[in-house]
Parts: sequence; structure tokens; C-alpha cells
Amino acid sequence: MLRVGENGAGKTEIMYSANMSYSQLQKYLNFLISHGFIDRVEVGNPVVTYRVTESGLSLLKSIETLLEVLEFRGAAEL
Repeated sequence: MLRVGENGAGKTEIMYSANMSYSQLQKYLNFLISHGFIDRVEVGNPVVTYRVTESGLSLLKSIETLLEVLEFRGAAEL
């Protein structure tokens, strides 16, 4: 969801890109908004887009770093 919202995206685009149901989208989108990782931006009436905040970009970078470390560790154990 954070990657899709880097350049701004609507609910439908996020939902399909993240391969989730509408109820899942609502749950996680509300969580990310309430924690300041995504902003709701009104670009028209009634058009709304969702954009990742600086905190969201920082979170995304941390997640990517953690995944790289876990992947490297997993390969080292083979």
C-alpha cells in the first residue's frame, strides 16, 4: 500500500495493486492514515487520492532494509 501511494493513488488502484478486499483496504488505510503514514488528499469533488507521507516513506525504507537483512541471513544459513 505504501509503494502504490508514493505518487498518489485512489482506493481502487490501491486495492487492486495490493490484492486485497475492500474491507481489508478500509482497515489498513484507516490504520496508515491514523498513524500518519498516508495522507488523504482531495484533488477534486469528489475525487480523493492517498499519498504517502515522509513518515510513510521512512517506514517503507525500514521495511525494505529489514527484508534485505532477512533475505541475506536466510541465504547465509544455507
